[in-house]
Amino acid sequence: MRHIIHADLDAFYAAVEQLDNPQLVGKPVLVGGRPENRGVVATASYEARVFGVHSAMPMKTAVYRCPKGIIVSPRFNRYKEKSGEVMNLFRELTGLVEPLSMDEAYLDITAAVEAGQRPLAVALDLKARVFAVTGLVVSVGVGTCKTVAKIGSDLDKPDGLVVVQPGDEAEFLAPLAVNKLWGIGPKTAERLNKDGIETIGELADQPLAWFAKMFGKRATNVRDKAMGLDDDAVHIHSATKSISSESTFANDLGGEEELRDVVERKAVGVAHQLEKANLKGRTVKLKLRLADFTTFARQVTLPYHTDAEEPIKEAAWALLEAELEPGRTFRLIGVGVANFEDESEDELPTEEKERQLSLFTDGSLPVEVTD
Repeated sequence: MRHIIHADLDAFYAAVEQLDNPQLVGKPVLVGGRPENRGVVATASYEARVFGVHSAMPMKTAVYRCPKGIIVSPRFNRYKEKSGEVMNLFRELTGLVEPLSMDEAYLDITAAVEAGQRPLAVALDLKARVFAVTGLVVSVGVGTCKTVAKIGSDLDKPDGLVVVQPGDEAEFLAPLAVNKLWGIGPKTAERLNKDGIETIGELADQPLAWFAKMFGKRATNVRDKAMGLDDDAVHIHSATKSISSESTFANDLGGEEELRDVVERKAVGVAHQLEKANLKGRTVKLKLRLADFTTFARQVTLPYHTDAEEPIKEAAWALLEAELEPGRTFRLIGVGVANFEDESEDELPTEEKERQLSLFTDGSLPVEVTD
């Protein structure tokens, strides 16, 4: 029997800022770009979240909701440093660690449990060590599978600890809202709610034929997860192929200014995700859906790998600008980045990166524009 931990650092960026600057402790911290520059929130402290502030929210909206919020510019090098400290502690416990981002990871602690340690004791010790060594607080979920562990870590934040005993998986999941389950997004949850399925337990009770109709190829996978039967292993090396963000609008958009605003917010959000995942990509992708539901994609390959906001924003906007026509409106826009650098690839010198960034100053696109 496997025993899995999902460990998730609480409000990571904001927590690091409060750790390094004690004057911020207990205050609403908004890590992200300035509102006048169309910045977005990368992370908000829990003191700010009580005002309804959340990550990926436009900073202008965050400041409106939380007027006393203290805006702090991200320091991703510092976050990577603290993340490295935490991941080293995870690997001292077990060699089976699957980082999902800078602030969360799965740990397979089966060997420790089989050696005589109780899962609760392992989790408590891990939380204590992370705090003692790094000064950061981590929420932990423990279960026999990834699905249960990840849901558990999110239930009692901040400083949470949820341990689901073997055999209790289905009972633990049953009363939870169906959108807590991985793979059930807002639209799917809305569709399920309309069918009278509000909880994971109600979802798990459906026959397999119903799952096949609702989820197609994912039917068995979704049903098993709803029942707490997830046999996905903890992968030491997890290759992310792309990072993206998209939105479907309540009303179709056609104005150049509002379209640019959407593209730039999406690009900034993707840039933050890249930083968080310690990834840099060369290919910027744009997904578009027109008012008549025609869906297509465009992409451009940059001459260098990047996780910076500006080149991603400029490339994405150039791709969309080329698709603007009188009367044409859009119901969905997505921005993504792919083609990540190999970890062994040498970094370009700073001056070379700066020279290449200038490719965007005249509005021109770099090489390799493809559909």
